[in-house]
Amino acid sequence: MATSSPAALSSLFCHNIEIKTSQIYFPPFCASLSNHKHSSPISCPSLIKRRLASSSSPAPTRLLCTFSSSSNTTKLEFIDGSSEVELRLDLGNGDISSKDIFVDSNESSLTVRVQQAGLFRTLMDTRVLYERIKPAETIWYIDEDQLVISLKKQVPEVEWPDIVESWKSLTAGVKQLLKGTSVYIVGESTETNQRIAQELADGLGYTPLSTMELLEAYAKESFDSWASREGSKTVEEVESAIFESLSSHTRAVVATLGGEMHGAARRAHRWRHLFAGFTVWLSKSEATDKDTAKEEAKRLMESDLQGYSNAEVVVKLEGWDPACSWRVSQAALSALKQLILSDKNLTGKKSLYVRFGCRGDWPNIKPPGCDPSIVSQASSSSSPVL
Repeated sequence: MATSSPAALSSLFCHNIEIKTSQIYFPPFCASLSNHKHSSPISCPSLIKRRLASSSSPAPTRLLCTFSSSSNTTKLEFIDGSSEVELRLDLGNGDISSKDIFVDSNESSLTVRVQQAGLFRTLMDTRVLYERIKPAETIWYIDEDQLVISLKKQVPEVEWPDIVESWKSLTAGVKQLLKGTSVYIVGESTETNQRIAQELADGLGYTPLSTMELLEAYAKESFDSWASREGSKTVEEVESAIFESLSSHTRAVVATLGGEMHGAARRAHRWRHLFAGFTVWLSKSEATDKDTAKEEAKRLMESDLQGYSNAEVVVKLEGWDPACSWRVSQAALSALKQLILSDKNLTGKKSLYVRFGCRGDWPNIKPPGCDPSIVSQASSSSSPVL
């Protein structure tokens, strides 16, 4: 991936937001297509199938790697075990004893230094390990010309594609965690949604889809001309129908229409089928630091004033630079990883929600035969949905 300037990096804030637990019902899409000039099926099944068929097959997870850091020439061998990860670092030439080794670890970082001839040399310094460890159980020893470090995982069942959290390790790790569940990108800008959806799809080996392109395939003309003639209400209804068609598909990253194009995702009652996948909200931020961005995200998530507040992950952006889009994509993957690891049954719940017909009862899924609207109507008097 490309590198970014410090200014660009400081403008990005990423937050993992837990799923709401309140009972909310979203009514099914019931718009009549007979009133539209284009009365053909709007799911665009042939186009969707072609896109899905072109996606690459899953690549095997890498458990062993050797690489050289760009900041030094230390060679590192990484092995992922069932409950721990092992690092082997070349110590190089010279007589080095255990008294010359300094290993400093905490839950998410690791620094390794060696002292030779009165000078310290850094063998490894990472502030973002792929996942959390138990620093008190870190063990290290010298094996001939290598330093061997054993790190105990906090979550043993999570496979580590690499020692650090990077684009390469996140795409491999999150792909494993998603288990085929699709991802939906929502936010104020259609262009931004499409750019990030394409990058995530490329990294995950998923199929990139754009509701704007599917709308154009349905309308057989440019989106702008069709939308200006049909109006915002029709745009919302047709995109909602596309959400319904896509809800049964797997391994896709879907870019939705932005708010400036009257996208359906900005309306809370249009989210019934978006809950079939994981949703990432790319939100413009007025915050100047991570703490205020976090508070801003919480206020928006709790307000229910716009449909985007239903998103499970929020990536806060201070401005937008297409050249730094990879950074936004990486932040989205990091947040998705944290979200899924916070609830190991989350992907299974998504699958169950789809099998039950995306009835709008996410995340409190009701048994078959139960009408979620009854519960919603009972609670609507005290908690109206905007």
